[in-house]
Amino acid sequence: MHIVMFADQHVETLGGAQVSTRLQRRYLERAGHTVTIVAPRRHGPRSRIHADDPAYADLPSMIATIDREYSVTWPGRRADGAVERALRDRPAPDVVHVQADFWGAFLGYRYARRHGLPVVHTMHNRVDVGLRATTPFPELLLRGLNLWRRRALPGTGRGTDGWAYLRGLASGASAVTAPSGHFARRLESHGVFPAVDAIWNGMDDDLLDRMRAERVEPAAPPAVPTFLWVGRMSPEKRLLPFLEAVARAGAPMRVEVIGGGAQSRAARRVVARYGLGEIVTFLGGLPYEQTLARIAAADALVQTSIGFETQGMTPFEAAALGTPSVMSDPDIAAEVGAGVWRVGEPGHADASVDALAATLRRAAADIRSGTAPAPDPSVRERFRQSASTAQMLAVYERVLAR
Repeated sequence: MHIVMFADQHVETLGGAQVSTRLQRRYLERAGHTVTIVAPRRHGPRSRIHADDPAYADLPSMIATIDREYSVTWPGRRADGAVERALRDRPAPDVVHVQADFWGAFLGYRYARRHGLPVVHTMHNRVDVGLRATTPFPELLLRGLNLWRRRALPGTGRGTDGWAYLRGLASGASAVTAPSGHFARRLESHGVFPAVDAIWNGMDDDLLDRMRAERVEPAAPPAVPTFLWVGRMSPEKRLLPFLEAVARAGAPMRVEVIGGGAQSRAARRVVARYGLGEIVTFLGGLPYEQTLARIAAADALVQTSIGFETQGMTPFEAAALGTPSVMSDPDIAAEVGAGVWRVGEPGHADASVDALAATLRRAAADIRSGTAPAPDPSVRERFRQSASTAQMLAVYERVLAR
């Protein structure tokens, strides 16, 4: 079959959804299918990466961020025409797979309406939590977002909050999937879609096998454990509270930070303020494989966002690679299962710096004593992209059989 995917950002830019979509495309092609990915054209330093890839249908776009990494395609008649031209000489599509929550979603649903195609929508975004964490007037923006949705997709219902926005999008879907069980159940409980398929974003099988084979177990527990934080440096990811917790923990440790973003300078100021320069190393934005290598080499991963992640890929990657995690989000901790130090009481989020510092102290002590919890070995098999692709193909076949 020919699957046309629509994304908010070009899949060669940085981000978990982008990594997931790239992998899904690769494994669908391995299974003999054709994939086209429709997304905004890139402008930044990564714009030349795989620029001639025939699977990419790049749309005219505007720069969205100062670093030129991300871009926007305004969903209107002009963009609709660009989509039609980009897909004109490709095989007739069978399924539209929306891997987007904003302009990419609008364009995907509009294309599916014009051609009478079923839509499978993978929802990656807790819209309400993200806006509240990153904008000064989130309720006003949510109202505006819903107005934009109703104008771009007439007949998708009323409502002004984040769940109304997602319900409106899903009203045009034949199936909705989510990258975690906890997000799938949340979508169902808010009436976004009656039955949401939970399909994890997976990890490349070949890469996972190679990294597991290359993993070297230390002869003795480290005297100074290494903690790794990976993510976008923005408020909802809670990097700054993590760095403050490192200062308060007072335990021997090294900290590596991978990523970039708006709070990069603020993070460096926190490090300077607390005299953490000998402890914390900023590695910048690393390629995916290098990031995984750092996760495999670390004594523990640290995941600090709360309520924002719809999956939180790094703790699953860590578990698959055999690295335990310190986790602030109780939903993600419960889904990963074993190999976790939970911040606060089980099932209850604790956003305090003191609670995070206490957990870091406990984790550091366990690592030094050789009693760190081991991740659930079943995650290694369940997190393979081949398993996720098989589940997604079953969804495609189901909607096409209707």
